[in-house]
Amino acid sequence: MPPNTTATTGDKPGKSGRKKGRKARLIVLVLVLAIIGGIAYGAYWSISTVRASFPQTKGSITLKGLSGPVTVKRDGYGIPQIYASTDEDLFMAQGYVQAQDRFYEMDVRRHMTSGRLSEMFGKGQVQNDEFLRTMGWDRVAKKEYDTKLSAATKKYLQAYSEGVNAYLAGKDGKDISLEYAALGFVNDYKPEQWTPVDSVSWLKAMAWDLRGNMQDEIDRALMTSRLSAQQIKDLYPDYPYSRNKAIVQEGQYDGLTKTFQQSGSGSSSTSGSATSTGTSGSSTSSSAGSALTSQLAGLYNVLDDVPTAVGVNGQGIGSNSWVVRGDHTISGKPLLANDPHLSASLPSVWYQMGLHCTTVSSKCQYDVTGYTFAGMPGVIIGHNADIAWGMTNSGVDVTDLYLEKLSGDGYLYDGKVKPFTTREETIKVAGGTSKKIVVRQTADGMPLLSDRDDELVQVGKKATVNTAAPDRGDGYGIALRWTALDAGTTMDAVFAIDKAADWSEFRDGAAQFDVPSQNLIYADTKNNIGYTLPGKIPTRASGDDGSIPAPGWNSKYKWTGFIKQDELPYEYNPKRGYIVTANQAVVDKDKYPYTLTTDWGYGTRSQRITDLIESKIKDGGKISTDDMRQMQMDNSSEIAKLLVPKLLKINLDDKDVREAQKLLEGWDYTQDSDSAAAAYFNAVWRNILKLAFGNKLPKELRVKGQCLWVDKIDSTGPVDDDTKVRECGERDADQAQPDGGDRWFEVVRNLMNQPNSDWWKTPAGVGDRIKADNMNQLFERAMIDARWELTAKLGKDIDTWSWGRLHRLFLKNQTLGTDGPSIVQYILNRGPWKLSGGEATVNATGWNAAGGYGVVWVPSMRMVVNLDDLDKSKWINLTGASGHAFSSHYTDQTGKWADGELLPWSFSDKAVDGSTSDTLVLKP
Repeated sequence: MPPNTTATTGDKPGKSGRKKGRKARLIVLVLVLAIIGGIAYGAYWSISTVRASFPQTKGSITLKGLSGPVTVKRDGYGIPQIYASTDEDLFMAQGYVQAQDRFYEMDVRRHMTSGRLSEMFGKGQVQNDEFLRTMGWDRVAKKEYDTKLSAATKKYLQAYSEGVNAYLAGKDGKDISLEYAALGFVNDYKPEQWTPVDSVSWLKAMAWDLRGNMQDEIDRALMTSRLSAQQIKDLYPDYPYSRNKAIVQEGQYDGLTKTFQQSGSGSSSTSGSATSTGTSGSSTSSSAGSALTSQLAGLYNVLDDVPTAVGVNGQGIGSNSWVVRGDHTISGKPLLANDPHLSASLPSVWYQMGLHCTTVSSKCQYDVTGYTFAGMPGVIIGHNADIAWGMTNSGVDVTDLYLEKLSGDGYLYDGKVKPFTTREETIKVAGGTSKKIVVRQTADGMPLLSDRDDELVQVGKKATVNTAAPDRGDGYGIALRWTALDAGTTMDAVFAIDKAADWSEFRDGAAQFDVPSQNLIYADTKNNIGYTLPGKIPTRASGDDGSIPAPGWNSKYKWTGFIKQDELPYEYNPKRGYIVTANQAVVDKDKYPYTLTTDWGYGTRSQRITDLIESKIKDGGKISTDDMRQMQMDNSSEIAKLLVPKLLKINLDDKDVREAQKLLEGWDYTQDSDSAAAAYFNAVWRNILKLAFGNKLPKELRVKGQCLWVDKIDSTGPVDDDTKVRECGERDADQAQPDGGDRWFEVVRNLMNQPNSDWWKTPAGVGDRIKADNMNQLFERAMIDARWELTAKLGKDIDTWSWGRLHRLFLKNQTLGTDGPSIVQYILNRGPWKLSGGEATVNATGWNAAGGYGVVWVPSMRMVVNLDDLDKSKWINLTGASGHAFSSHYTDQTGKWADGELLPWSFSDKAVDGSTSDTLVLKP
């Protein structure tokens, strides 16, 4: 045993009924590793490795550093509830238990946030490390720890680290996780001690994936090579405030009376409108057009390779949360639901856990349960004995790209050359030679991202700029301004919210949640509900809305400050009795003087949730916990409701296409996995988008390998001489455009009022397929193309078609499960599952229409909190508690998650005891 631990029993987790299945999996693993590592040695090594890495969940373990005994109770799904007598013991035990289940995941995350993936995985990660070192997440995290965080927070982070390190003590990699054993074949990597900064750094990865509109900023600039300003505006329509309600409808904005009097409700800096996209700032838009195409395409390639931390970043990706006051519930107390939408990962980004003080006092302040991040102490989303809370991404714009005029060793700023600050970074490479890079930053601390890719530095010879921009000379660089690169206090917020007892304490804690900015909903046992928007949100000069790259050589585009916390919107106990947040606009554009973003989600999910709530409570109806669950699983397609009546009016000559069209007759627009109508409609929708928009976008936005003959362009735009060139798409399938999210719903809705718009026109098709000159003809061609696409994918017999056959979820280990040998991927990965739901539905199993039908992002967890009886709350995770590939808890929740089921969520001592399967005592 490790030197700091002493086991009194050797019991292992799992039920006797699972032993046969586990034995079979072990045999498979033996055979696999025998092939990899040699027959005799591989067989012996594989069994010992798998067994050694499973956590001990029964008996007792001596843990140096504890001040008293700690009890860890796990239920039948391996979910732990920890009981301790001091805060430090509680968080030390949290670190130990999370390391038992998820240390490999934690280790990969800290190597990502510190730009050290090459130390684990070799030279293939060097470019990622260069980019991450340039942003310097770990450096900012260290500054936060040293200068910003409270003494109590530091104490908890230190205790957590001690718990992780107590688990690591005396263990080799193969004793910790199967993945380390696999890595042992190619390098001699050994896990290091955990530090408090490793935990804080994870907040930077979380903020990066929830950073707002940076991708839209890049995309709009890239579009200028082929589209006019009006065409770009068509593709980024205004938010439909009159149809899809904002979050805050009856809310308040403390401290803004004077501001309202000065600027008025119709201020030029109103939030949410995309009217200036592609056009604001004339000097910017010109220089950010063809002049930036090569740089931004290169930047996209670098960004796309950075490992995803918690979610694919892009328009339409978000989360659902809503809360209903007791006036409208069966119990008479609030119900709160939350399901964050993130990229599917294995294991899930979330780790379910309860943290309980045996007696809540000044010495031990916490009694909280919910969803945590492995590698970070505290609970991120959940409830305590008094309050519950949920989160969705606010989408506020906290990143700006700046075009920098490089001059020698400096950059131009207001007519003068200013020097960069520099630092040298050494990237160590497993099995290879270390690489040194130089990171350059502006005086404002903005890293020069363009240093990480040659294509970002060199401006094409044909690129043009207007007279307001400086001569390109050696080329323009691209720098990033981002709130997360400033030291902050989000870690303080986590602990403050975890122990908050009422709305006032919750708001005080939330105010410290500076990055990433999130929509926070609230409910308490006294029948109060609320919403607040925290976050460090920049203000910009008039005329700059952050929608496109800004000219860094002009000081007027510098951020002017940040919105004060007491000027951010909130809502408390609104008369309507409920609050919905699903990434829609936070406030109506005429009711708030600051620009929060120009790129909200378009409110399709939020309005559907609102409609479902209203339908339940009309005429005095009441909502139950299961009603909330059923709303989470709502599969209704809002774009289908708009398009299907039009599609059914199309006259089709081909009997096979007519046969597919008839699937839509009487369809209720519900995208169940067994629905043939949903399969056909989504194929039609995908082909409408491809024909009307996808084939007209520049190659930098289209799917990699998708090749088209297009009009030749030069420095002034398309060449008007019928010259065609062959261009192939350059973007990964899950990030290409048009992605089919609810921005595209709004684009199509608006254009349906213009049936002869140029967007509906297409060149001649293949064979006898029609050339479209108007909307109806394009719809007809899309229906024909969809029929034959599904014939190729699913067969000619439409009776065999189903949405789930197209719309499948594969869960992949995010390191060796994506880039390892195929046999290792087979061991680590799981799936597929045939899923219901779809893009911009409440049950948001997202897919990218440009790339295909496979599931790209999902409700990463679901929960419903019952504030009348917390033991009647329900929850589910995407995968399971364990990160060990052959644990019975690796994906034991996934099947139920896919079916829309929720698990009991025990909180009281009695309920936890009743659900406990394994008990482990950690002794000092």
